[in-house]
Amino acid sequence: MNTEKIWLSSPHMGGGEQKYVQEAFDTNWIAPLGPNVSGFEEDLARYLGTDCHVAALSSGTAALHLALIVLGVKAGDEVICQSMTFSASANPIVYLGATPIFIDSEENTWNLCPVALEAAIADRIRLGKKPKAIIAVHLYGVPFQADVIRKIASKYEIPIIEDSAEALGSSYENEKCGILGDIGILSFNGNKIITTSGGGALVTKDPKIKEKVVFLATQARDNAPHYQHSEIGYNYRMSNVCAGIGRGQMEVLDAHVKARRAMHAFYQNLFHDIQGVSLFQANDTSYPNYWLSAILVDENQTNGITREHLRLLLDAEHIESRPLWKPMHLQPIFLNYPYYGGAVSETLFEKGLCLPSGSNLTDAERDRIRKVVQTSFGL
Repeated sequence: MNTEKIWLSSPHMGGGEQKYVQEAFDTNWIAPLGPNVSGFEEDLARYLGTDCHVAALSSGTAALHLALIVLGVKAGDEVICQSMTFSASANPIVYLGATPIFIDSEENTWNLCPVALEAAIADRIRLGKKPKAIIAVHLYGVPFQADVIRKIASKYEIPIIEDSAEALGSSYENEKCGILGDIGILSFNGNKIITTSGGGALVTKDPKIKEKVVFLATQARDNAPHYQHSEIGYNYRMSNVCAGIGRGQMEVLDAHVKARRAMHAFYQNLFHDIQGVSLFQANDTSYPNYWLSAILVDENQTNGITREHLRLLLDAEHIESRPLWKPMHLQPIFLNYPYYGGAVSETLFEKGLCLPSGSNLTDAERDRIRKVVQTSFGL
């Protein structure tokens, strides 16, 4: 038996990263500023293809936190948040003493349900608490219904924070994810489409917002010859070394997206004739990066085989898979916060499984995955 682990989504270096990192060492730019930081920001802005401004930060969570701050969210405010997401989407709301209002998913994109969203906004306004922001997530790299969500947000004059942590390289109606909301956030964690080992970015079309974000991310130091602070700041800036890794990764971003989409096509072929298993895929308005390929397993059509049965069989062969994100409104820490919608996200969690999707998977590893799946379903 091959015991080498097949990971869900492992880092994938392209080769050019060492050049930028070596330059940082050679020039002694090791601090959280320097030419790689500004260069990485420029690379990202150029890739997103619009008049945007990028602030490179220590994590996607830091970007979300600062996005809420620059939008004026304070203790006692309410912020709408997609329930089916990683906890980092919701945690910064609580950092600020605000209240998350969780929203169910819709079945097509698995993202923010427009019907539940508008019902929640109307109800919170009726209760005297108009939400200060909407956090919408592109789950697993598949874009949310940006045009519909933007229309609702505009109607009620609520800004959108576009959580594109999983969606760099995806697009919606030919617009890159990251520039579809009022503020976008990106993540470069080790498992993302590209990585800086750890890191993130905030994207805005307003240069003043970037200026404010960079100020807050560097401990909010006032313009003075001594250390003077009139606001609370944070140590959230990306280091020049990490940004060097990011610059090298930008050179292979398109290749990584292509490889992830090829993995999705592999699963499309693998599950095509397996009754009761459906592969998550986007509609024609989107170009997803398919950061993670995911399936739904209906045990009523698979002779009792569940997603957990498949997960354990994969695990026995040292192949990592993982249930979909457990919705935030079901998490112990968030149980007492308001929730709007039905049971779509709950059902997705119960039936869904994320499969190995890395851009560096080999033919031999795909063959191992294929054999376990076919054995599981008696093929």
